[in-house]
Amino acid sequence: MNGKRVVITGTGAISSVGNSVPEFWDAVVAGKCGIGPITRFDASEYRTRIAGEVKNFDVSKYMPFKEAKRLDLFCQYAIAATAEALENAGLPQDLRESNLDLARIGVLVSSGIGGLMTLSEQHQTLLERGPGKVSPFLIPMMIGDLASGNISIRTGAKGPNMGIVTACATGSHSIGEAYWMIQRNDADMMICGGAEASIVPLGLAGFCALKALSTRNDDPLHASRPFDAQRDGFVMSEGAGVLIIEELEHAKRRNANILAEIIGYGATGDAYHITSPHPEGEGAAKAIKIALDHAGINPEDVDYINAHGTSTELNDKYETMAIKAALGEAAKKVAVSSIKGTIGHSLGAAGGLESIACVKTLQTGVIPPTINYEFPDPLCDLDCVPNTARQGNPEVAVNINLGFGGHNAALVFKKF
Repeated sequence: MNGKRVVITGTGAISSVGNSVPEFWDAVVAGKCGIGPITRFDASEYRTRIAGEVKNFDVSKYMPFKEAKRLDLFCQYAIAATAEALENAGLPQDLRESNLDLARIGVLVSSGIGGLMTLSEQHQTLLERGPGKVSPFLIPMMIGDLASGNISIRTGAKGPNMGIVTACATGSHSIGEAYWMIQRNDADMMICGGAEASIVPLGLAGFCALKALSTRNDDPLHASRPFDAQRDGFVMSEGAGVLIIEELEHAKRRNANILAEIIGYGATGDAYHITSPHPEGEGAAKAIKIALDHAGINPEDVDYINAHGTSTELNDKYETMAIKAALGEAAKKVAVSSIKGTIGHSLGAAGGLESIACVKTLQTGVIPPTINYEFPDPLCDLDCVPNTARQGNPEVAVNINLGFGGHNAALVFKKF
């Protein structure tokens, strides 16, 4: 491992199973599923009518109603998760109230799809009422970089500030690139992760048209079933996962409570297909190998892998192949689970939420289960921690996320 050491000092979560990290983690460990019939709009004419909606989200806890009206839902989720992460890190909501160097604090909280709700609503306004009635806030509400932009404005963070779009790998790439920024001394602290709110008619219709979604509408609690032989597609969900990461000495100087350490990151492209992973999992395997090499560890040092595990036929099969290719014989012994059976697939937020799951695994020693695993698939023959959480003493965890377009990300976390 080269460069500066980077540690995690705060986490924040908005998810289909809870609107805080404790609620999220308790549900993940218990295998309590957050998927149900869509309530936000009438989905009766869609092939898929279920999703992992965020429930009981009270935006007034984070901002006045007037301000919330000028933010797409994905931005609201990002701000809410950031608020919890800052509190968890022992930091004020407005960093200008601290004695920290604001120019050395950056933001990289991204969305895979951005303000699809705003885009859909304002397009309808254009069609029905004409261009003069389109909101002046359409563009800043719609574009995906405004999660980082709004967080920066609210907190006063003046360091590196951007958004990354790599579909379902967005959250992990955002954390990984933020990690690199600290490693190469561009920042001392980064607010990083992913946010998504695409459960809208247009988003659902698009994924239905791809035939990527589960159609187990009569049994939503068992619809998302990663690595199970009877999986029939992923289930859309939403939310945000945000981490506060810092250079180790910076964290020590302010007596921060260190939750875990990031020790490696790998990013690759498949150069293969717009939606399917590479048939041998080649790109994902390479990303894992790069991350392990950067971390300076061997495959047998990995205790837990939080897999992308989408519950689609191709992803789960090819990801299994990727893990085997990257870890060799060690793949037979490592615990591999996907929490998407519990929370659904939160797209650009997945890497943020699933990285938090890795951090909690290292903190608590509890390895979360892959729920709804009933029918073993011989092509997905790893130890997927079926249905029940497992107590252990993991020292190293890897998070994997793969995105449409052939984007692969792997993060390596270590117990601190």
